Amino acid sequence: MRLNRLSHWALICTLSVAPASITVRAQDDAVSQTAHSKTKDNDKDNDRDVRSNAALWAKIQNPVLWHEPGNIASLDLYWGAGGKDNRPKPPFVFLSEDSNGTNPKFDVRDANGTKWRVKEGEEAQPEIAASRLLWATGYYTNEDYLIPGGQVQGVKMKRGSEDLKKRGTLVNVRFARKPDGQKKIGIWKWKTASFYGTREFNGLRVMMAVINNWDLKDTNNAVYMDSRNNQQIFLISDIGASFGSNGVSWSRSRSKGNINSFRSSGFIQSKTDSTVSFSTPKKPTGMLLATMGATAKSFAMRKDLDWIGNDIPIPDARWIGGLLGQLSHKQLTDAFRAANFSDEEIQAYVEVVESRITELKKL
Repeated sequence: MRLNRLSHWALICTLSVAPASITVRAQDDAVSQTAHSKTKDNDKDNDRDVRSNAALWAKIQNPVLWHEPGNIASLDLYWGAGGKDNRPKPPFVFLSEDSNGTNPKFDVRDANGTKWRVKEGEEAQPEIAASRLLWATGYYTNEDYLIPGGQVQGVKMKRGSEDLKKRGTLVNVRFARKPDGQKKIGIWKWKTASFYGTREFNGLRVMMAVINNWDLKDTNNAVYMDSRNNQQIFLISDIGASFGSNGVSWSRSRSKGNINSFRSSGFIQSKTDSTVSFSTPKKPTGMLLATMGATAKSFAMRKDLDWIGNDIPIPDARWIGGLLGQLSHKQLTDAFRAANFSDEEIQAYVEVVESRITELKKL
């Protein structure tokens, strides 16, 4: 059973805190309310398109989308971009709830004074595995970790599971943080991206198909100002809608982190002598019909996103296959093990990903 599976991370936490628990202490209401207000204001300010805002665009002096990953075969896909030493350190202090998005989220501060965004729900596990693969191929990601279980004391949440809200129980939650020196300044749009048409941009499109990330609306893209390296980092900041179906489904459980959906989904849809088109992202027409129009808003947000997976130059898709092909079976296993999937799920996910890598390399 998944809940009984003691991962390496769980063992470390058990040695650090009281047995079988992770404690989050609540601050006083006044501090929490202030932090919550600042969070909402910052989120609102940071969701502006950097390309269409003159003040923000003036800050884009050294934009980066991809970096040389180095020796891919030596990367640790269990700990990911943050590494073992930067993992969250208990005890944690509860700061505030974030009301944005479809999944329950809240902020905590750990023993080192590091602030983390915690996400609960069906996106938490697939987001971990997705971030590992993106990082391994040279794309930027947040530093994130999966905590299989623990306790939160004094949490005050309007959203979330009943176990979280009433008993403070955590099950498979994601902790994410931006590396030191980085601050979100806005979002970027797929169609107007500075990197549009480049090999790296097309490679990112291929990666979305590899992991079946169908939720590619522009608000899921972020631009971070990296003051330490004088760069503006362009990345996809929300990749939780992965490893399920090719598109949004009327059942959220089928769309994200569902091995049966992922295994039965399509990958390469068609190809010409020069381009290849993928099945992800898929137009959400089926969802609209199944719900008799009740999901019209969700449909409108995603109805024109399928172009992202279409007509990609074959050399660019083959390039991504070459990068992914440097990962060993163990590294791929570690990526899904980091997400605390069951052994059976891990084996199945790796099998599908390896088959997709082979398809890309054969293009």
